[in-house]
Amino acid sequence: MTDNRRSTADSWLTLLLAGGFEIGYALSVGGSHGFTRLQWSLVAVVFFLLTLWALSVALRTIDVGIGYAVWAGIGAAGAALLGPVFFDETLTPAKTLWLGVVIAGVVWLKLADRPERTEEPATGPRRSQDFAARPQEPRAAER
Repeated sequence: MTDNRRSTADSWLTLLLAGGFEIGYALSVGGSHGFTRLQWSLVAVVFFLLTLWALSVALRTIDVGIGYAVWAGIGAAGAALLGPVFFDETLTPAKTLWLGVVIAGVVWLKLADRPERTEEPATGPRRSQDFAARPQEPRAAER
């Protein structure tokens, strides 16, 4: 795997982590009851800082529009799915259907971000160091 592909894969994993932190943030904000409960409020602040940090790291190599949509989709779907587990919320069949649409959209965005395959030269990719190490031939005007 090339460094560029590894960097892209790492960015997507970091974006998934940011989405997990976003779920934690959304749930802890719900538990804070408008930031009136200190413990939940402190947890919310920690998750908020973690999600912003992870999102900013992921967006170094992922397009902002794609990354933000995936991050928001993960947070929204995760909070909606886990809300009934932690709080007195309901998950109706209609909500489940539309959450499925959100999740499908997030997956589709990820698949759309795949770079197109290009054939590399038989000698392999060239590095900028290779060009710097070669002596430059004089231009026609300098001869």
